[in-house]
Amino acid sequence: MTPENARNLNSAGLLAVSTLLIAGFYFQLAWGELPCPLCLLQRVGFAAVGFGLALNVIYRPRPSHYALILISALFGLSVAVRQVLLHIVPGTGTYGSPVFGLHYYTWSAIVYFTILAGSALMLLFDKQFERPSTEIPIFGGSSFARISVFVLLGVIAANVVSTFLECGPLVCADNPVHYKLLQ
Repeated sequence: MTPENARNLNSAGLLAVSTLLIAGFYFQLAWGELPCPLCLLQRVGFAAVGFGLALNVIYRPRPSHYALILISALFGLSVAVRQVLLHIVPGTGTYGSPVFGLHYYTWSAIVYFTILAGSALMLLFDKQFERPSTEIPIFGGSSFARISVFVLLGVIAANVVSTFLECGPLVCADNPVHYKLLQ
C-alpha cells in the first residue's frame, strides 16, 4: 500500500469517526438526550482516535500515529464496555434510546473493536511507512484529506462547547436532564 493510498484510507476513517461524533451530537440536539459522563468519555476516545488519523493524513502514516489510535481505541473500548456492563444486569435500565436495536454505548464498543482491528491490519502494510523519494506535501495536496481534517476539528469544537454548556466547569451530572449553563 502506497503512502497516498494509506492517507486516503485514513481520511475515510477520519470521516467515519466524525460521522459517529455527529450522530451522537444529533441525538443530543434533536432527541434531547444529553450524554452522560461515560458517553462524554467515549466521545473523547473517538476524538483522540480522530487525532491519530489526522496525524496520518496531515504528515504521513507512521507507526507512532497508529499507536495513538490503538491506545485511544483501547481507552474508548474500556469505557464503552464498562457502560455496557452497567446496563446488562436485568432491572438496571438503559441509558438513551436504542439505534437499530442497540444503545449508543454498545455501538461504541463495536466500533472501537473495529478500529482496533483495522489499525492492526494497517500496521501490516510496511510500504506506507517508506519515505518517498520526493516528500509528499502536508495534506498530500488532497481536498478529501483537508475536508476530513476540518470536519473533525469542527465536530470536536462543537462537542467541547456543548459539554461546557451541559456540565459547566464542574463535574457532570450522572443523569443529565438539562444544560447547567442554559438554566
